[in-house]
Amino acid sequence: MAAQKPTPLSGFPELLPSQRFAEAQVVAQLARTFELHGFSPLETRAVEPLDQLLRKGDTSKEVYVLRRLQAADEEKADAVLGLHFDLTIPFARYVLENAGRLEFPFRRYQIQKVWRGERPQEGRYREFTQADIDIVGRDALPFHHDVEIARVMADALTRLDFLPPFTLQVNNRKLIQGFYRGLGAEDVDEVMRLVDKLDKLSPDEVRSLLIEEARLTGEQADACLALAGISSTDASFVEQVRALDVKNDLLEEGLEELAAVLTGCADLVGDRVTVVADLKIARGLDYYTGTVFETRLDGYEWLGSICSGGRYDSLAADGRSSYPGVGISLGLTRLLVPLFQRGVIDTDRSVPSAVLVALPDEEARAASGAVAQRLRARGIPTEVAASPQKYGKQIRYAERRGIPFVWFPQGAADEEHQVKDIRSGEQQVADPDRWTPPDEDLRPRIVVASEDLGHPIEGAPR
Repeated sequence: MAAQKPTPLSGFPELLPSQRFAEAQVVAQLARTFELHGFSPLETRAVEPLDQLLRKGDTSKEVYVLRRLQAADEEKADAVLGLHFDLTIPFARYVLENAGRLEFPFRRYQIQKVWRGERPQEGRYREFTQADIDIVGRDALPFHHDVEIARVMADALTRLDFLPPFTLQVNNRKLIQGFYRGLGAEDVDEVMRLVDKLDKLSPDEVRSLLIEEARLTGEQADACLALAGISSTDASFVEQVRALDVKNDLLEEGLEELAAVLTGCADLVGDRVTVVADLKIARGLDYYTGTVFETRLDGYEWLGSICSGGRYDSLAADGRSSYPGVGISLGLTRLLVPLFQRGVIDTDRSVPSAVLVALPDEEARAASGAVAQRLRARGIPTEVAASPQKYGKQIRYAERRGIPFVWFPQGAADEEHQVKDIRSGEQQVADPDRWTPPDEDLRPRIVVASEDLGHPIEGAPR
C-alpha cells in the first residue's frame, strides 16, 4: 500500500532552501542595523505561565497550551504553560528577573518565533517570526526615545532594498483619548476600540457603532470621525485638530508629542520613506499610552500593517520600580511569505556553494576533496561533484543548482588547475590557495524577480 502524501498544516509556513537563504539574509541585515544603533540581542524562552500570557486581555483562544502527553497528576496541578504569542510579555518578565544586571535605558532587539492560534489566512500565520526592538527605562524614559525607535526601524526597513516604498503612520494615544474626553465620551476606551475598526468598516458603520455601543450622540460621533480623517506629513495636523474646537490638557500634550515625532523624522523622508500623522491609528492593545506606530507598504495596503508598536508607561513593575518603554515589532513572516508566494523575491541560487569541484574519476575523489578543502579554508563555500560523469554533465549539474563556478583540478599530466564561470563561459588558470570569486558570488543573493505583489491569494494560509 502506497504511503499517503503528507498534507501541509495551515498556518505553519515552511520555506524552500532559496527562500530560507533570503530570510536568513534579512535577519542578518536587521541584526546589523539594530546593533549599529546600540541595541543588544536577546532571546527568551518559548513558554510562559498561562496566567502571564493572558494579562494583555482576552487572548485565551489564541494561546497554545503546553503539557506532556503523559503528564503525572502532580504536573497537571502545576501552573499551565503556553507558547508565547508575541515577544512583549516574555520581555517584560525578562526585565523584571534581570533588572539588577541590566543598564537602563536598556536597548534590546529580539528576532524569534512566536505562536498564535488564530484563523490562518494570507499575512497571518500560526507560527511566525517577529523582529522586535525596545528601549526600556527604570521609572522614567524621556520622550526622545519615541523618535529614536521610529528612526531605527525606518533605517532597518530602508536597508532592505528589495522592499517597495513604505509609509510609517504615527499617532498618539494621549491625543485621541484627550479628544474623546474633551467631547464628553463616557467610555473612552470603547470609542478608541470602535474607531480602530475604520480599516475594516465604512465610516457610516463605525458611526452607527459609536452611537449604539459607545453611547455617543450623533454630533459626538461625527467629531470622532472628523478627527480620524485627519492626516498630514507635517505639523499642519495640529491646527486641523484645534479647528474641531475640543479642549483638553491631555489632547494638547498628545498634539505636542506627535508633532515632535514628525519633526524628528523629517530628514528620513524620501523616495522610499513617508512619515505621516494619521489620527485614525489607535492600536487595539490597551497598554499603549502615548506614541503609536503602524507601517504599510505603498501599493500593497491589503497586507495590513507589517510593523507596529508604541509607547507604554509600564512594561512591568515590581513594587519598587516601574519600567516604561517604547518599542516596535516587524512581522518578518508576514512580510516575507507573501513576497515568496508571488515570486517577487528569491535568491539567485538554492545552495550555498559558489564552486563545484569537478570529479575526473572515482580515484580522484580524494584529490578533488583536498582542493575543495583548500577553497573552504579561505571561506569559499565549495562542494565536490557527486559522481565522475562527463564534464559537460557536471557543468549542467552546477547550472541546475545555480553554482556559478566549476573547478577542474590538476590532472595526472600536471596540467594546471582551472576554474570556469559557467555563466559567461570564461575559463582561467587558478591557484586554489589564491583564487577568490567576486564578493557578489560568495553567498546566495536576494534578487527581485517581480515588482507586482498583486492582491491577496484566494484561500492562501496566512
